[in-house]
Amino acid sequence: MVIMERESMEYDVVIVGAGPSGLAAAIRIRQQAVARGHDVSVCVIEKGSEVGAHLLSGAVFEVRALDELIPDWQDRGAPLHTRATDDEFLFLTERRRFRLPTPPQMRNHGNYIISLGSLARWLAQQAEALGVEIYPGFAAAAVLYDEQGAVRGVATGDMGIGKDGKPTAGFTPGVELHAQQTIFAEGCRGSLTKTLFERFALRDGVSPQTYGLGIKELWEIDPAHHRQGHTTHTIGWPLDRHTYGGSWIYHMENNQISVGLVVGLDYANPFLSPFEEFQRFKQHPALRPLFAAGRRIAYGARALSEGGLQSIPKLTFPGGCIVGDSAGFLNVPKIKGNHTAIKSGIVAAEAIFDHLVAGRGREEVSAYPAALKQSWVWDELSRVRNIRPAFRFGLWGALAYSAVETYVLKGRAPWTMGHRADHLALKPAAEARRIDYPKPDGVVSFDRLSSVYLANTNHEENQPPHLQIKDATIPITVNLARYDAPEQRYCPAGVYEIVRDADGRSPRLQINAQNCVHCKSCDIKDPTQNINWVVPEGGGGPNYPNM
Repeated sequence: MVIMERESMEYDVVIVGAGPSGLAAAIRIRQQAVARGHDVSVCVIEKGSEVGAHLLSGAVFEVRALDELIPDWQDRGAPLHTRATDDEFLFLTERRRFRLPTPPQMRNHGNYIISLGSLARWLAQQAEALGVEIYPGFAAAAVLYDEQGAVRGVATGDMGIGKDGKPTAGFTPGVELHAQQTIFAEGCRGSLTKTLFERFALRDGVSPQTYGLGIKELWEIDPAHHRQGHTTHTIGWPLDRHTYGGSWIYHMENNQISVGLVVGLDYANPFLSPFEEFQRFKQHPALRPLFAAGRRIAYGARALSEGGLQSIPKLTFPGGCIVGDSAGFLNVPKIKGNHTAIKSGIVAAEAIFDHLVAGRGREEVSAYPAALKQSWVWDELSRVRNIRPAFRFGLWGALAYSAVETYVLKGRAPWTMGHRADHLALKPAAEARRIDYPKPDGVVSFDRLSSVYLANTNHEENQPPHLQIKDATIPITVNLARYDAPEQRYCPAGVYEIVRDADGRSPRLQINAQNCVHCKSCDIKDPTQNINWVVPEGGGGPNYPNM
């Protein structure tokens, strides 16, 4: 490890992550600074090579929060081009489809089918026009603390460190970014946010977070099959009735569709592969014609926080706060979290601005969570808080419960169900059913490596591993012996591989870190929590053009 003096930069507010929540916070702070004549300097750093490079979402977008943030977004050319026109909700069996009534949360009238990456790039332009400094390609690698233990900013990672931990000829030290308040908007399972949970006990007294893995492709399809603005959601096949999940198909502009499958990472069968389930999904007789004459143009995957209201941690600590999917504001029945993420950034920004104007520095901004609990975000999440945990009853039990919760209790049940941590859910391989997945046909279904190629993922090969194994013996003595090495299957990018010597013995875990698309599933699902995902060199990872 290299230790040397870093340069430092001083700001009033530093924001880690240029996603919807981080950019919304930056915009709102500067809007107030301009309106009230009190200058507040704001810096946003982003680990992706550009703003939007690491963003992936369905996405049908609800404009409520954007209306609050930038009321004239249409006049400013926001990239919202395709209105959702009609909804379809299907139950699939292996050979058939059955149309079900569309639940009220999944009705999309007034919403838009968008690329989240494109929206973020536009938000970044609005932020920069207000004086926000944005630095893509800089990964926040460490939290900095002052003498009183308050967060005083972050340090970006050193560049040009070799695998051996020694500087190469291209070494450049990281930079310290100091702030009065630091906003953590890292997205799902943020590597720095995890450390804050532990240091400040932010998860004490709340339910464990539960996650889903979303796998997405973009397709250009035959115009004869294209229905711009149409949205389809499915439940059922290919997942069994004990595994939470569902799919989407959104018809965008230019004969393109967004298609994806979300699989709850609380699944029990170690032989299940979310990637293979998605490839199998596209082979359904009712869906295959949509893809067979088309062309796959992009692929990606990322985890999403599904725990809801009961899993939201304490949001503030001395010197900073957490916003967006780092905290977990996804409305699971809606399959939407971008509007709530933006609103959380707005609320945090307003509280922080008043806090700084009052000269309170790194004191805890307790006004943020208090205001959030009075906002429509808290009410919206409260009304659906029991839908996701109801899937412990299986698919049919969950549907029945959800109907009662939605139509009879109207989201006001006098109880709140909790979650169990996803990594505790796996059964031993000896107790589970093996799944025989069909080979990819190269037309509708594909392998991992050709998929990763479409994610444009890249990492500098000569750098310390960003997938850290705490105990090198556990992948073989526990994961392979007890669970048949599930990391080979839950990773959607082929990062983890069990390899053996020529005689078929001496198994070892090989990590193909170059393939990593930063979905964080390994950090979440590893049964002994032996894998720690940390940021690689800034700019590394996928480069999604319009996901």
